[in-house]
Amino acid sequence: MGNLHTTGTKQALDVETIRSQFPILHQQVNSRPLIYFDNAASNQKPELVIKALEHYYHCDHANIHRGVHTLAERATTAYEETRKITADFINAPEAEEVIFTKGTTEGINLVASAYGRAFLQEGDEVLISNMEHHSNIVPWQLLCEEKGLILKVLPLKDNGEIKWEVLDQLLTPKTKMVSLVHASNTLGTINPIKNVIRQAHDLGALVMIDGAQAAAHLEIDVQDLDCDFYAFSSHKMYGPTGVGVLYGKRRLLEKMKPYQGGGEMIKEVSFEGTTFSDIPHKFEAGTPNIADVVAFKQAIEFIEGIGKSSIAAHEDQLLKQATEQWSKIPGFRAVGTAQQKVAVLSFVMEGIHHFDLGVMLDAKGIAVRTGHHCTQPLMECYGIEGTVRASFSAYNTEEEVDIMSGHLKDITNKLRS
Repeated sequence: MGNLHTTGTKQALDVETIRSQFPILHQQVNSRPLIYFDNAASNQKPELVIKALEHYYHCDHANIHRGVHTLAERATTAYEETRKITADFINAPEAEEVIFTKGTTEGINLVASAYGRAFLQEGDEVLISNMEHHSNIVPWQLLCEEKGLILKVLPLKDNGEIKWEVLDQLLTPKTKMVSLVHASNTLGTINPIKNVIRQAHDLGALVMIDGAQAAAHLEIDVQDLDCDFYAFSSHKMYGPTGVGVLYGKRRLLEKMKPYQGGGEMIKEVSFEGTTFSDIPHKFEAGTPNIADVVAFKQAIEFIEGIGKSSIAAHEDQLLKQATEQWSKIPGFRAVGTAQQKVAVLSFVMEGIHHFDLGVMLDAKGIAVRTGHHCTQPLMECYGIEGTVRASFSAYNTEEEVDIMSGHLKDITNKLRS
């Protein structure tokens, strides 16, 4: 794809070639060239993903799995090809263990509903952490209220790492589900999930992993991890919105009841009773988001064409540069300084509200995220209302980091003068 060039013994991204593939980046916002540092919320889409959507609607649109005509067969083939490449992407043993959802949120809700309601009993414990996104808190709270379960929470250190020394205390034979984020959307912290999975399994607990922030940046091998469920979203992987993936082990998916009822997920329906389709189709009721699933294949191929290790190395360099430069600005304080991080830098600036700083940066053409980032318990843990969050992607440049550094200095100087 022409995205790499060799410098000595190292391979570096050809960022300009990558940027040329993203139409949205070539515009001005508030009379300034757009600098997009909101990738943890949703990253931008390359031309090949956009064209895949256009091609589907121009040439192939039809409902899938139901028709014998040519368009229906083409659409079905394209949809199922995405399932196969997704299974390969995470090294799932078989494509049937890949369920398409609306996003990570629906994947977690599906597990809480279809597994939790059926197999967790009053007094059982669910273990999460204090860095979880609301999507990995609220579904378990609802289930706990409904079933009389006990929700336990792993606490955090000041640097944004989990206090793993208390895991042995909180993980007990009563723990039936551990649901943990792979990489924090607010702190960037990468959790040692393989170790947690092993410990949980030793006590008979299942493990659900929220991989929303990890799937585009970290190598994901669900067989090596031995996780029971793993959920992630297309829109954080250069793909369309409205598409997510839930991986689950076949033996678990087969004994779970359908999450929703309707068309496509059935074998036969009568007024006396209904029988359900095999996995994965029994969890994909109704007409799915066909076009976006089809285009998601192109997003996966885009990532694989560059290589996750190359993307991660580039993003890590941007994170290091930003951390070093911005830390020199008076009043700057990073929130989340774990040793192992994805390219997320959350911070507060003393005496300046995070919302005000975000608005002022937007006036300079810089898109960052402000607020609690759907992690309000984490913010409460650190005694803050919210942060400014800059998050980096393959198409971001060192020059963009320098530009934001200059504006941060100017803004803080003006507000304090």
